[in-house]
This record gives sequence, structure tokens and C-alpha cells, in this order.
Amino acid sequence: MPTSLQFQRSSSVAESANATVSSYHHHHHHHHKQLQKVSLTRGMADVPDHVEIFHTHVIAPSQCFSVVVQHVDASVSAVWSILSRFEHPQAYKHFVRSCHVAVGDGREVGSVREVRVVSGLPATFSLERLEIMDDDRHVISFSVVGGDHRLQNYKSVTTVHECSSTRDDGEKRTRVVESYVVDVPTGNDKEETCSFADTIVRCNLLSLAKLAENRPKLS
Repeated sequence: MPTSLQFQRSSSVAESANATVSSYHHHHHHHHKQLQKVSLTRGMADVPDHVEIFHTHVIAPSQCFSVVVQHVDASVSAVWSILSRFEHPQAYKHFVRSCHVAVGDGREVGSVREVRVVSGLPATFSLERLEIMDDDRHVISFSVVGGDHRLQNYKSVTTVHECSSTRDDGEKRTRVVESYVVDVPTGNDKEETCSFADTIVRCNLLSLAKLAENRPKLS
């Protein structure tokens, strides 16, 4: 009978979330690490409860994780209107050349998009499944389900919320938080993997901020 650890290795992050409870009851003293539940926004000021919950991930020992925060001088709705277009990530993701929705309508959970990547990156395409689309709480999440890149079991969650502090002109600032979990590829360590993924996420969020800030304000 396979131990719970072997089962966890072979299962995806989503499935292992269900296995976590049972794995906590099996104390294998000879296994160095079990799954961990990690809140990636804990300790951050001005984070609503629902945001912290969405950025809580179940992490396997062979995975790395990170969180990137971007402040935007634009309204939540301006940011969300760009971010929530699952079918059009190239609006702000400069590494994306084109995208088409292969399964579903791009709004419902389970929709899958095929993203073509610009030349020069060590990949040509990525298949990504929509996991969460919450228009009320401004949360979007996708997982990578295929492609010719090395980011296996990549799962990302992005939330948009209004900061409690106001800017000098009295306008509210918006905070975008994106967290992810991904398998560390064979031959790489966690630091290298996170450094690569962080760079891409940072570029994306910076570009999202610029786009939202430069949009003509609706009177």
C-alpha cells in the first residue's frame, strides 16, 4: 500500500488539499516533511480576511511558493475590468503573444485557454484552466494544465482590494496581490524557480497597474 507521501507526490495541489487532513493524522517519523498549509499574506497590513483565505495554499515539499504585491492608483473596478478577462491576458501580460479559449466560455470555472508565448522564452505555449472567477470579491485563479514549459502544477491566485488609506488627493489606492505555488523542476532549486516566476509576475502586475492608471476615467 503506498504511503500517503507517495500519494501526495503524484497528486496535484488541488487533490492534495483534500489529502492534507488525512496526512496530518499519519505521523511518519522517517519522512522529513508533510504537506504544509501556508498563508502567504499573513503579517501584511491592510489585508481583508477573504484575501488572506484566498492566498492560503497547500504546499508539497517539492514545491515553492511566493507572493507579489502591486499598488495601483486606480479604482478596483478599473483594475478588475482588465484582470478578469481570462480570454485576453495579453492586454497586460507582455510575454503573451496570443490567446484563445479552447474549452468553455472564458467566464465559467473549468474554461481552458491556450496561451501562445512571445519568442525568446523557453516555451511556446501554455494551457491554463480557470479555477476561480469571483466578480463580487475580485478574485481570479488559474492553474497550468499543459504546455511545453517547465512550470508544472503552477497555480496562481490574484485578488484586488481597496486599501484603507487614501492618497494625497483623497482617492483610494488599490492593492493587487498575486500568489502562486509551483513544482520545483528537477535540476533546479526553489530559489531559482521562484526567482524566475517572480520576475514574470512582477512584470505582469506592473504592466497591469500602468494600464489601469492610464485608462480614461469614466465621469
